[in-house]
Amino acid sequence: MGDHKEQPLRVGAAVRRRRRALELTLAVVAERSGLSVPFLSQVENDRARPSRSSLEKVADALRTTAVELLAAADPACSVDVVRADTIEPAPEPRARSLVRGHHQMHASEFTGDHDAGREFQYRNDRLMYVADGAVEIEAEGRAYRLGRGDTLYLTGGVRHRWRATVPDTRVIVVAVAEHIEAVRDRPGR
Repeated sequence: MGDHKEQPLRVGAAVRRRRRALELTLAVVAERSGLSVPFLSQVENDRARPSRSSLEKVADALRTTAVELLAAADPACSVDVVRADTIEPAPEPRARSLVRGHHQMHASEFTGDHDAGREFQYRNDRLMYVADGAVEIEAEGRAYRLGRGDTLYLTGGVRHRWRATVPDTRVIVVAVAEHIEAVRDRPGR
């Protein structure tokens, strides 16, 4: 009860993401699908639920399938539980998403060692929290050592790399999702 699978899906955001990825206007999708612009706008804003036939027309106009749009749909819920016991045992290192679906926030848990040579740079801000163990993070030419309970905040655009310095380290990374344009012009960037 209350788990993600029991909730109906909202396909509107998936339609909007696909349309924008193709750089199409609602008018072009309307022309291709034979549906009206107001109806498509209502679908994208989850004020109307398309029939199977209408969804297939929209999918054809967006050069995809109805199944793909439904797979990319957001759950119509404000609460979602990701259970720890649904994780299959895997050799470490391991990463798992703590937030399902396509939302404004993303969170992941990293367990075990991490590729210290890999450099990261993300558009949006992120927060790293050390749940267990210890890590060393190199960012902006400085090294930071973090232990259990420590956090590090990185603004968007900061190049960084990190590694676990003790076995069984767990790091939680929370970020504004990459599909969100959260970065404003920053001085000096």
